[in-house]
Amino acid sequence: MTRDDSRPWLAAYNPDTPADFDFPSVPLTRLLDDAVAAFPDTVAIAFLGTVLTYRELQESVDRFGAALTKLGVRSGDRVALALPNCPQMVIAFYAAARIGAVVVSCNPLYTARELRHQLADSGAVVIVCLDMAYPKVAEVREQTPLRHVIVTSIPDYLPTVKRLLLHLPLPSIRGRRAAISLPIPRDAPVLQFRDVLARSKKRAPQAQFDAREHLAALQYTGGTTGVAKGAMLTHANLVANAYQARLWVPEARVGVEPVLAVVPMFHAYGMTGCMNLAMALMSTLVMLPRFDIQMTFAAIDKWRPSIFMGVPPMYKAITDSPDVGKHDLRSIRYCISGAMKLTREIQEGFEALSGGHVVEGFGMSECSPVTHVNPVDGRDRIGTIGLPLTGTLARIVDPDAPTSPVQAGDRGELLVRGPQVMKGYWNKPEETAAAFVDGGWLRTGDIAVMDADGYFSIVDRIKELIISGGFNVYPTEVEEAIRRLPGIEDVSVVGVPDGEFGEIVKAFVVLAPAATVTADDVLAQCRRELTKYKVPRVIEFRDELPRSIIGKVLRRVLVAEDRDKAAAAKGSN
Repeated sequence: MTRDDSRPWLAAYNPDTPADFDFPSVPLTRLLDDAVAAFPDTVAIAFLGTVLTYRELQESVDRFGAALTKLGVRSGDRVALALPNCPQMVIAFYAAARIGAVVVSCNPLYTARELRHQLADSGAVVIVCLDMAYPKVAEVREQTPLRHVIVTSIPDYLPTVKRLLLHLPLPSIRGRRAAISLPIPRDAPVLQFRDVLARSKKRAPQAQFDAREHLAALQYTGGTTGVAKGAMLTHANLVANAYQARLWVPEARVGVEPVLAVVPMFHAYGMTGCMNLAMALMSTLVMLPRFDIQMTFAAIDKWRPSIFMGVPPMYKAITDSPDVGKHDLRSIRYCISGAMKLTREIQEGFEALSGGHVVEGFGMSECSPVTHVNPVDGRDRIGTIGLPLTGTLARIVDPDAPTSPVQAGDRGELLVRGPQVMKGYWNKPEETAAAFVDGGWLRTGDIAVMDADGYFSIVDRIKELIISGGFNVYPTEVEEAIRRLPGIEDVSVVGVPDGEFGEIVKAFVVLAPAATVTADDVLAQCRRELTKYKVPRVIEFRDELPRSIIGKVLRRVLVAEDRDKAAAAKGSN
């Protein structure tokens, strides 16, 4: 493997004994500081024509950290970020880490209800949000512990020429009010990101703490219940997972492996697989605010990324694009596909265009998030999630007796243990206790098998989670939203197979007597209360739902019936 002389501990890594490797217990910002020391003038962030070197990024991080401190944020306080992929996301994330604050990442497309729960549960005192998310923040602000709201805009970090071409106002300077793309009342109690950064002249020192114990992030997940809860991830958790991902690509060269960040960094996958991995590689993080084919092609043409983390629908969209022949994808050498099954068709299609490796991995928010990945040296096995990462242990156990391992090839629940595994769930001691067994093994809730060579495959889920286009959808949350619509007597939500998104959300609805609710009414209700990817794609009305002897709705029966109906329809064509 390529040795990294800037970190002696990495040179000591022995690939023959990966499980025995001990990752350094350091603050997350050490990734950034090491990169600045080795490559101060290398482009750290490339964003739609704007570039920041590692030296410039560190300066912004330290100044924003000082600004947060001036606002009263202290070590251990929660700082929420409701941002897409943009420079502000990286700056604010690492600034919070610098001063010992805890990041609470929020999807900027959350509904007011979803945002309120996460802010209130975490106890966030500051939020940095995109201008488009501000109306929802304003709606719930008085119901949360928020003391300060900092608003920013995508155009804040666009080059002057591009802003003029798009007829956008120039960013604020010398304390003038920043221009944003949505109207915010002038008397609104908000701060502007660029103003806060411009006025901060001091640089925050690194807070001192035990990286193995001090939280870096509360990463919210629905877990097994559908009620969002915060996975407590320490600095050591996130540093370990970044280096675990870095070690999985042993031929990667520091300073010269651009990482294409299209998956959202408010999700644990993008946080580690894009942002923190790029810092660990001391390379350029090429960010796009969302997945867009033409923007993606433009970024590949200009920056020639070699690492592209994604989900199968992204790789398929690129492969199927009529414009793909106009672009050279051969710079892309490593793609780790997550969040859903990677099919052979998608894998081989993208590999044929790029010449690189596309492999499937597995993770969960509770594990920072990556635990397994297929090898990128040609030893990958399609249909599996690969092997445990460096320093990670995994085993398959009887779900009803989680301390009892099963034989190789037998189905059972996947358990993991490693330096990236969370401390527990924030303010949920009972759920934390239920999540761990046998002295620290985390129950994933996934049914898996391990073959004789140690490759793992996910075959089912204990938790009835729906993964649509790489995003987690929890049936209970969607069902509760639908039940709040007058005229609904019963409802059950499941995931059904879909060629583009892996799964789509389908709702089976039973109406109350004499109710006149339509499918459009149900969809409108969901759009009011849920993020777009959680809204059902299909509504089916039924007279009743299948139930067990104790009255529980049998989702598995609904899934089987839907599968049989789809097979019959396909056979008749």
